[in-house]
Amino acid sequence: MSFGATISASAGVSEAEAARLDGDLTPMGSERAGNAAGTIPAWTGGISEPPAGFVQGQHHPDAFADDKPLFQITPSNASQYAENLTAGQLALLGAYDTYSMNVYPTRRSCAFPEAIYAANRRNAVESSLVADGNGVDGALVGTPFPIPTQGVEVVWNHNLRYRGHKLTRQFAALAPTFGGAFTPITVRDQVIFTYVDPTNETTADLNNISLKYMQTVVAPARRAGEIILVHDTINQVQGPRNAWSYSPGTRRVRRAPTIAYDNPQSYSEGLQTADNFDLFNGSPDRYTWEMQGKREKYVAYNSYKLSADTVTYEEIASDRHINQDLVRYELHRVWQVEGKLREGQRHIYTRRVKYFDEDSWTMSAADLYDARGELWRVQEGHIIQYYDVPACFNASEMVYDLIVGRYTIQGLKNQEPMINFFADELNEEEFTPSGVRAAASR
Repeated sequence: MSFGATISASAGVSEAEAARLDGDLTPMGSERAGNAAGTIPAWTGGISEPPAGFVQGQHHPDAFADDKPLFQITPSNASQYAENLTAGQLALLGAYDTYSMNVYPTRRSCAFPEAIYAANRRNAVESSLVADGNGVDGALVGTPFPIPTQGVEVVWNHNLRYRGHKLTRQFAALAPTFGGAFTPITVRDQVIFTYVDPTNETTADLNNISLKYMQTVVAPARRAGEIILVHDTINQVQGPRNAWSYSPGTRRVRRAPTIAYDNPQSYSEGLQTADNFDLFNGSPDRYTWEMQGKREKYVAYNSYKLSADTVTYEEIASDRHINQDLVRYELHRVWQVEGKLREGQRHIYTRRVKYFDEDSWTMSAADLYDARGELWRVQEGHIIQYYDVPACFNASEMVYDLIVGRYTIQGLKNQEPMINFFADELNEEEFTPSGVRAAASR
């Protein structure tokens, strides 16, 4: 199954088609049934309630701790599994003789609130692409295109996927040098996902803002106090992303148009771009997006072992790649979407092949190609089901640079407080340039 890259006007699916979300499709739009080989099970609701003994605010216990690996993929046997590996995974297996992948039974653990499922049913009929695919109209709260027909719709599903309404978190980012040495960059971020605000009645109520995001560097001391503020938009033609930054050195809040596209992310040591954060974020406008259909791939999933508060960053980081003994891979169906740089546009990645988990619309992996058409960087996300929301998205994410031979991993919370998904104290007045100044003075 493959769909062309041309963006056509979309006006939602029929009521009869949308009814599939209560039939052969799950409420998120994935295939309810397992695969023919029996290696992917049917979706039976996921983990919709916290496990016994779980306390909100705790790090999440491993719901599948008793599972054992089915097999291990290594450089010597990778060719046997090539059909279910991404180009990036094959490249990593070919580049590093210490790289391996432990494959476990597939557990379709993703689940979301009933309000999200209801919104998905409505959005399936009412959502549409606007502005040549660079905007969305008619969608609120849930997945805008749970039954997609175009690649750019899948990209929007990822950008607007449900992760709660208001949250705060603290995480570490590592960019180990050769040999595995690193200095963590610790940041605290606050997010209001305005798109999921239950008080909004129409897309127009968003005032073209899909989320408001503020990030403050906590450590090391030489960078502590740096702040960025981002307002992302739901129609990139009506208005592009707005961003501001604050530097303790200048004590000034300035516009920051470089927090977008292929500008280097500030704490990745040049190993990833601004739009690599969250595997992909921001406007899709510089690419044409081709839907290449469903694939079955080994992706990092139910990554509780890697995320455990009993694991230190020193145990995760190693030379060339992270400690692969901590990573759990499972066979899942993913949507494969290819982005090709539009003529006349600029980006250091001329081609991006992305893999989106069918059960959550979270981007699981990507292969990134340079101006020569050569595979350059490899992205990997580590999905978990957050029991207390419930929501399903990446607990951490990484970029491997095959040319430099280094990597960066971000989103680590093993040695940090757990995400607060119920940060009702956040208000939108704080997410303004004046709010940044006030935060900097505290």
